[in-house]
Amino acid sequence: MARKSFNEKLNSSGDLPKIEFIGIDNKMAKGFGCGNMLIAAPKEYDEVMKRIPEGKVITSDGIRNYLALKHEADFTCHLTAGIFINIAANASQEREALGGKDITPYWRTLKKGGELNDKYPGGIDQQKMLLEMEGHEVIKKGKRCFVKDFEKALFKFS
Repeated sequence: MARKSFNEKLNSSGDLPKIEFIGIDNKMAKGFGCGNMLIAAPKEYDEVMKRIPEGKVITSDGIRNYLALKHEADFTCHLTAGIFINIAANASQEREALGGKDITPYWRTLKKGGELNDKYPGGIDQQKMLLEMEGHEVIKKGKRCFVKDFEKALFKFS
């Protein structure tokens, strides 16, 4: 069987979104917390990422908080969020490579604390270049890179 493309993964949501209750006696409560946990569909992450305009950024936590609020959940699954954000980034790269115009500006989605994502297409170097082209300053802290003063450029949902 052929391996699914990133766009096939992006568009196949199965039974998602869904909300799972994580009780205090559940083993997952230690890592996730207790309450109603949203597992959003990959396409939902892509849709939010497409809303971030040039010159603005968002963190993966910001997207997760927005989706939890939208679905009236207490929090979202941070593991699937990271996977689905990377699927959205790679799916955009696939579409662009095929001459498509439906680009998701994935480089505007940062990790917690404004950190660049080394798993994006082209790695840190490409994300850094794209962010700098939009006027952001990227600084290095040890081996990691961050958008300087990213909080000032955070996208606010209305």
